[in-house]
Amino acid sequence: MNRLQDQTFAWPNLESSSGICDSGKYCAADAEHPHAQFAPLHYEPNYAYPLLVWLHGGGDSEKQLRRIMPLVSMRNYVAVAPRGTLDMPHRSGSGRGFQWTQTSEHIAQAEQGVYAAIADARSRFHIRPDRIFLAGYESGGTMAFRLAAEHPNHFAGVLSLCGPFPTQGAPLAKLNKVRQLALFVAACRTGTYYPTQQVCDNLRLFHAAGMSITLREYPGDDGLSQQMLADVDRWIMEQIISPAAMADIIPPRQSGVG
Repeated sequence: MNRLQDQTFAWPNLESSSGICDSGKYCAADAEHPHAQFAPLHYEPNYAYPLLVWLHGGGDSEKQLRRIMPLVSMRNYVAVAPRGTLDMPHRSGSGRGFQWTQTSEHIAQAEQGVYAAIADARSRFHIRPDRIFLAGYESGGTMAFRLAAEHPNHFAGVLSLCGPFPTQGAPLAKLNKVRQLALFVAACRTGTYYPTQQVCDNLRLFHAAGMSITLREYPGDDGLSQQMLADVDRWIMEQIISPAAMADIIPPRQSGVG
């Protein structure tokens, strides 16, 4: 099973001394709203890039960005990853990790962090403002759903990988506008964080609300996989090429990942 946490890759180092990203590198920026940035290989300043905003999983940090981008794309996007709002032990068992939680205070903090990261990216890179995609894993996916539903005009699409749709605080209060927002949902067949029954419940909600949805199911338990992240790139490219694409419900895969 090609799960991300089981792989060993030669990741680029975080460059934090200058706060400026070289092409194909990662850097840390903004002490008030900590986040990581990624500049694509062979960055072309005359081209307006899509921006991928990544919300890490619980117990991780903004540095998760450097693990996912080589498996999403090293060339197609500028990317930023704000840090979660709640301290917790790192999922590796050592160091600090962070979490996203669905309380009003932490939702407001998450919103501030996301918009600070976007503003910083737009000040450093040539970003196309109508091609900003919000994505997250587990609790980061739930927060991505929340923020995109509250500000649907600000994002070209939202992607949740193994993160359930939020249930509290009227997330569909702006339903008429949310219906125009493209959604990508990834779930694992034997996952426990976002179990199949909850996926089905969310799917019924999305369809009843008239929302556009791409659902993809992967074999195995909770975890990011190479295939899942490759599909993130493929789906975003499809939205850019055909933003009015119809709903795409894909049946469960029959073969292993990778």
